[in-house]
Amino acid sequence: MTSLLIRHSRILLPDSEFLLGDILIDGGKIVQVAPEITASNDTNTIDGTGLTLLPGVIDPQVHFREPGLEYKEDLFTASCACAKGGLTSFLEMPNTRPLTTTQAALDQKLHLASQKCLVNYGFFIGATPENLPDLLTAHPACGIKIFMGSSHGALLVSEAAEIEPIFAKGDRLIAVHAEDQARILQRRQEFKGITNPSIHSQIQDETVALNATKLALTLSQKYQRRLHILHLSTGIEAEFLRKNKPSWVTAEVTPQHLLLNTEAYEKIGTLAQMNPPLRSPENNQVLWQALLDGVIDFIATDHAPHTLEEKAKGYPNSPSGMPGVETSLPLMLTQAMAGKCTIAQVSHWMSNGPAQAYQIPNKGLIKPGYDADLVLVDLDNYHPVLREELQTKCGWSPFEGWNLTGWPVVTIVGGNIVYERGKLNTEIRGKALQFDNN
Repeated sequence: MTSLLIRHSRILLPDSEFLLGDILIDGGKIVQVAPEITASNDTNTIDGTGLTLLPGVIDPQVHFREPGLEYKEDLFTASCACAKGGLTSFLEMPNTRPLTTTQAALDQKLHLASQKCLVNYGFFIGATPENLPDLLTAHPACGIKIFMGSSHGALLVSEAAEIEPIFAKGDRLIAVHAEDQARILQRRQEFKGITNPSIHSQIQDETVALNATKLALTLSQKYQRRLHILHLSTGIEAEFLRKNKPSWVTAEVTPQHLLLNTEAYEKIGTLAQMNPPLRSPENNQVLWQALLDGVIDFIATDHAPHTLEEKAKGYPNSPSGMPGVETSLPLMLTQAMAGKCTIAQVSHWMSNGPAQAYQIPNKGLIKPGYDADLVLVDLDNYHPVLREELQTKCGWSPFEGWNLTGWPVVTIVGGNIVYERGKLNTEIRGKALQFDNN
């Protein structure tokens, strides 16, 4: 690991100001940030002229499909997609095969990731109605994941009587997929036989989401338990949280719930199908405002790839989910350049916000002593999302054809260049994330 000097870039500082200057990296850490730095002759140098340097993105909700579903994605292909998209760390969900519901399954994932991942990694432990002891002791886990709805099998924990004991014991962060399973099942019967994928947003409607979010918040308040609400999708949830969200509760939103809506079904069919579903255009606006106001704390992709063959089966046989790690940063930076928000806000929502929420030390800011997980982006040029350029194994994006700026030019993980101007260094390996809450 040699020292690395990035020269002449526009550096985002922790106070949200920018410095035109240099940054010196040594031993995987940021050691100096200054207008000009003189380094020794053996220091590797990157010319950052015309580029903006941001903290590497931490994606706090992904489904990378390994072990057991590698035909959709695997930890290597997913981490290549991360590196290309400026993501330097991810937190991955437990619905693999086997499910990540035991220490042994968690250890297996950590071992696989150490062999395959170009970026840093952490994993959730999944709740079942039976595995409370594992939820208390699994280590290192970023949090407990509860599928309150739209899941099946052992990971579905949909009854209040099953959910409450998880909130009642322990103090680890609980992240919930908040959908009301009973209402989903009832509405599936009501709309049975309709094969237009747009019906998905009516079956899993806004009330499905609100009911479950209310239950999770009630239990969080009862036990003063740290709660995170995953992929908030509705305006009514956002407004409910605006009035009722305590300081120990956080919420996230995906780029697709900000930028796509039910109109996407006409254009891309089942590629627009996800859980919770896309909503009406009015919901986009309310979610944006909640994000700007801090009611929603940060952004995650919910990267959940399926093959085009699976998506082509037609609704309701098509699976829900879409990829997102390669496009999330350019999507949000494009919004910043259009005046919807600032670059500093995007960085907070995608780097420091997740680091704070999951208590990941020394990540998410550009300052001496912090880990050198960084991304140099080009905010002067626009380039479309092209299927043939994607690294994700599923090979498609719901944002195909969108013309975006802020594409990563260089991605650095632990002081190592993992992606540079279209080329991946597949020899680099990230590290297991540490969590101060463990």
